[in-house]
Amino acid sequence: MTRSKKPIEIRGLDHVVLRVKDLTAALRFYRDMLGLPIERELDMGLVQLRAGAALIDLVPVDSRLGRLGGPPAGANGFNMDHFALELEQFDTAAIFAHLDAYGVAHGGVDQRYGAKGTGPSIYVKDPDGNTVELKGPATDRPRYVV
Repeated sequence: MTRSKKPIEIRGLDHVVLRVKDLTAALRFYRDMLGLPIERELDMGLVQLRAGAALIDLVPVDSRLGRLGGPPAGANGFNMDHFALELEQFDTAAIFAHLDAYGVAHGGVDQRYGAKGTGPSIYVKDPDGNTVELKGPATDRPRYVV
């Protein structure tokens, strides 16, 4: 029996768009601290960073494109809960030292479930208060494999 092709099959995360209050601070976090290279910049107010097979788009809230989204998120409301970046390796001491060198507050390491199963992760906040999960390799298989 052959499997019929679904009209929509999700392969993985393509990109995340973040509205940011301070592009310089956001670039220091995503480009400098996390090491994501700039893929392209558009005059309309968009900087795209390469995150493995996905992109993280930074849109300054005061840019032409950013103003279309209304006021920036604040202490009482965010545009999303969090997103996870899968890491190639997970050396806790090295990660903590790197975060500390950039002055990025972090909690401890917890085992969390993700797309590839349960594995170590650390939550950090970007300059706009968005939660970024730094996700290590899974130590088990995901519950559902398509």
